[in-house]
Amino acid sequence: MTETALTVQQTARPTGFPTAAHFRFAESPVPEPAPGTALVENLLWSVDPYHREMMDGDFALNAPLEGRALGRITASRTPDLPEGEIVFHRQGWRTHAVVTPEEVRRLPHHPGVPLTAYLSVLGGTGLTAYVALTRVARLRAGEDVFVSGAAGGVGTAAGRFARLLGAGRLIGSAGTPEKVKYLTEHVGYDAAFDYHEGPAAELLAAAAPTGVDVFVDNVGGEQLGAAIGALRLRGRVARVGTISQYNTPDAPPVVLDHTAVVERRLRIEGFLVSDHRDAQEELYDFAVPHLRSGALTADETVIDGFDRIVDAFLLMLRGGNTGKILVRKGD
Repeated sequence: MTETALTVQQTARPTGFPTAAHFRFAESPVPEPAPGTALVENLLWSVDPYHREMMDGDFALNAPLEGRALGRITASRTPDLPEGEIVFHRQGWRTHAVVTPEEVRRLPHHPGVPLTAYLSVLGGTGLTAYVALTRVARLRAGEDVFVSGAAGGVGTAAGRFARLLGAGRLIGSAGTPEKVKYLTEHVGYDAAFDYHEGPAAELLAAAAPTGVDVFVDNVGGEQLGAAIGALRLRGRVARVGTISQYNTPDAPPVVLDHTAVVERRLRIEGFLVSDHRDAQEELYDFAVPHLRSGALTADETVIDGFDRIVDAFLLMLRGGNTGKILVRKGD
């Protein structure tokens, strides 16, 4: 355990894309756990799109940021958190955290499952994809699925889960030709398109000429409007996020065919994964056997070194990752 703790703090509110100048690293002594708490040295950190939304007002300035993390308990003053245990908690963006038993989740011991999976396909990212498909869209075997932002963490997990759940055709969108190729050659998508290549409605119509039944929407914007036009009778939209507008507050409003929503009896439902934490064990039961058998792969981009966590976050916002982006303790 090092003698100095580092935390990342936000120093100003961004307009448009944030830069490294909106953050700083602050040093302090490693904290001592009080009675009833334990000290965690973090090993893995998650940087997520929702952090960009929180930068607009939810994150306090000049204070440690929150985020999902996995760490090892190195000093404990509670029998509920034994030293050496690996735990999940939300005091990320720092090297060390003092936690109570109520603030952590002890990881289950699944032999053969890599630690990174608990922040990717088995973590909040995978849980978001699983809830979107099973609880919100209620995907049925044989149904065709379109996923926007399909090369990101939620998008890759949604594609792999949909295939395992018996979906029909899978169509995805991504931001580069390389990602499109990755989706069709590695993740299991039947078709994919680069949304930069033309109007989203035309690209989607070419990839799914007979339409789709389910849309998992990570992007919003033009692609949401295109998907509404492509949905079949009683189609469903699971609204996960609006990445296309996080850094472009002046983006034009989404144009929807509201008549189609009524006449085709479409359902559009947004959700927060925090409302479905009771599905965590269900996700383990579903995904862990497939991870062990090799039928499921965790798509990850791993950046080494806590000092690169801001770089990793900015890289993710620019679409520089494939799958879930994680930061790993350098040593």
